[in-house]
Amino acid sequence: MTQTTISYQGEPGANSHIICAQAFPDWTLLPCATFEDAFAAVTEGRAARAMIPIENSIAGRVADIHHLIPTSPLHIVAEHFLPIHFQLMALPGTPIAALRSVHSHIHALGQCRRIIRRLGLKAVVAGDTAGAAREVMEAHDPSRGALAPALAAEVYGLDILERDVEDETHNTTRFCVFAPEPAVPDFDGPTVTSFVFRVRNIPAALYKALGGFATNGVNMSKLESYMVEGQFSATQFYAEVDGRPEDPGLARALDELSYFSRELRVIGTYPAHPFREASRLAAE
Repeated sequence: MTQTTISYQGEPGANSHIICAQAFPDWTLLPCATFEDAFAAVTEGRAARAMIPIENSIAGRVADIHHLIPTSPLHIVAEHFLPIHFQLMALPGTPIAALRSVHSHIHALGQCRRIIRRLGLKAVVAGDTAGAAREVMEAHDPSRGALAPALAAEVYGLDILERDVEDETHNTTRFCVFAPEPAVPDFDGPTVTSFVFRVRNIPAALYKALGGFATNGVNMSKLESYMVEGQFSATQFYAEVDGRPEDPGLARALDELSYFSRELRVIGTYPAHPFREASRLAAE
């Protein structure tokens, strides 16, 4: 059972539930209260994979995740992209004029500002989108609404009052699949390598550390920094590049990076999802 179980953060009906069902249709889904719990389910052997949101095209990175990745022993083995659609839902028979507040995850509230402002609703932060829908159902309060995926309305017996209320049509969340062991890079086609590093405390260390990617023709698609343990002087970086560590150019770039770094750890090498290329072509 655990070899075909995938964990995710949230409750049934959440976006993480939806992408798990799409990517792993025959697997058992294991909802978890927190991201830490979803990771722990894999490290403790209760699940074989964890589906974790990394970033959203509107809200940006999921900050908590980038603090968990460096300390987790898990590896990224795949990525998936999910177009995000939010529905305004409430108790059955509730007119939209009766709503006074709307509940959802903080990212969902930030992605649906227009309808919240248009209806003059009070935004209330919930643990996740599907959990907000469940709480509306349990409260039996017609003045409460929720912003959640359509599946949540089905799961918790709510009416959808307005559909696809997200501010931007390109709203998309990228998810990564984590596993106890790294992926065996025997796949063909475009590949992504993710890694974390901390540069040494010397002048121009970051500039020197990243120079090898330019000189070796390696495309770096992501570079994000964040503090370590609340120290302003201790900065860690999360990066993603095209290619595999054994590719000559990337191997040389990583070798140069390691020389200027106190710490360097490859998190995973995995196939680039076709959405990347489709998004690039759409932007041209």
